[in-house]
Amino acid sequence: MKVKVISILEDNYMYLVIDEQSKEAIAVDPALPHRIVKREGVSLLAILTTHHHWDHARGNEDLLKEVPGLRVYGGDDRIKGLTDKVTNCQELKFNSINVRCLFTPCHTTGHMCYFVWEDDCTDSPAVFTGDTLFIGGCGKFLEGTAEQMHHNLTEVLGTLPKDTKVFCGHEYTKRNLKFALMVEPENEKVKEMLNWAKEARDDDDKPTVPSTLLEEFEYNPFLRLSNEAVQKFTGKTDPVEVLRVLRKEKDNFKKPKDRATPHAMMAMEWGLLQS
Repeated sequence: MKVKVISILEDNYMYLVIDEQSKEAIAVDPALPHRIVKREGVSLLAILTTHHHWDHARGNEDLLKEVPGLRVYGGDDRIKGLTDKVTNCQELKFNSINVRCLFTPCHTTGHMCYFVWEDDCTDSPAVFTGDTLFIGGCGKFLEGTAEQMHHNLTEVLGTLPKDTKVFCGHEYTKRNLKFALMVEPENEKVKEMLNWAKEARDDDDKPTVPSTLLEEFEYNPFLRLSNEAVQKFTGKTDPVEVLRVLRKEKDNFKKPKDRATPHAMMAMEWGLLQS
């Protein structure tokens, strides 16, 4: 199983999960369909859509027209081109590739993450987290609550195997780690990862995905709710309240260099930038 990372739009990621023996593939959040159909020389079997926002789902209908028999899976009736609505813990199989659907409502009410592994393979599994879990951060609570996100992060995603590779929906790593450093200024792992992310993005223009769950527990403040420094920063000890304050503080956090581009500002004015 090979995961192809494809950068699109302002800061989105879409993915191809390729069965290397059959050269058949599934796509995750293919918002720009032409980047998939002509790029890898694979046969597309299905689309996994994490949520209905345009920057994750807008390519579905075009791909349905181009690829006979294509199926579009997701957990929300608002997803464009949806053919198969999935439920929590439902499992799908595409040749040797297995998918477990994980219901993670909060960013949107129908958000799904997808845990993926290959038959008879010792490689680490993968999870496609959309706008629920980011490298060093988590998604906004646009249609949900801190209680829901806490469940998503601790009971759903946090209980997956620690070597699981995390493939998220956006390249937010530098900004997230700058915030993490403000929360935990003495966390050496945060400092190390921030330096690495700056080099990867600024010098080499490389994606920072994937991370692993084990790594996220070392530097992602949204997974470190019982940590003393995180609790001190929020002034709370109850994990849900710690998370609630963290998200509120992150919503108000913006470094000068993170100022949105004119295209992004236009998108926000039109209510399109929702992740």
